[in-house]
Amino acid sequence: MSLRGEWRRLRELDWRELDIKESGSWPWSLQLICCGLVFGLTLAAMHWYLARPQIEALSEARAEERTLLRDYRLKAAQASRLPTMLEEMAVLEARMEALMAMLPTGAEIPSLLDSISEIALDHRLSIDVIRLRSPETRDFYIERPFDIQVEGDYHRLAAFLADIAALPRIVTQHDFSLDPAEEDDTLTLSMLARTYSYRTPDQTQGEGAP
Repeated sequence: MSLRGEWRRLRELDWRELDIKESGSWPWSLQLICCGLVFGLTLAAMHWYLARPQIEALSEARAEERTLLRDYRLKAAQASRLPTMLEEMAVLEARMEALMAMLPTGAEIPSLLDSISEIALDHRLSIDVIRLRSPETRDFYIERPFDIQVEGDYHRLAAFLADIAALPRIVTQHDFSLDPAEEDDTLTLSMLARTYSYRTPDQTQGEGAP
């Protein structure tokens, strides 16, 4: 049968009278078209119900792979810097230990005040007041302020302040006041000094406990 004759049969076909039960008598071209449609719908359904979940799972796996690769590269870079980081950490720990060694403990505060008194006497200053105030607790250290008031000439007072700053323990100086003394040509130096003690983990936990 020629294609022209088959095409004529399709054109003359009354589509409203088609009955699926009589599909065997349909023109072979129409049967071929219907088979193609059924095959295409079957493939689409298989893709929707079978292939699509697998494709989505594959996409998720690829996304996870990219994330894992990124994490791996990051950790590999960190691992390559590990020796350098360990050296830097050792330097920081050494600095921390050196700074902590400059912080007096609570038991060393009286001897620190005695050292300041000795410095004042070495510079021939008259000591009016060296008095410890109440300590003030901070997050990681304890601040221990104390008042200092001494009398002497300008140069001896300046040398006294320089020697306090050079003490092996950290002492900061604040709120300077320099006034003429009542006698002679001397000056009265008043100031607030602070030293600091490190708060140990036991002290922190003890203060936080009920």
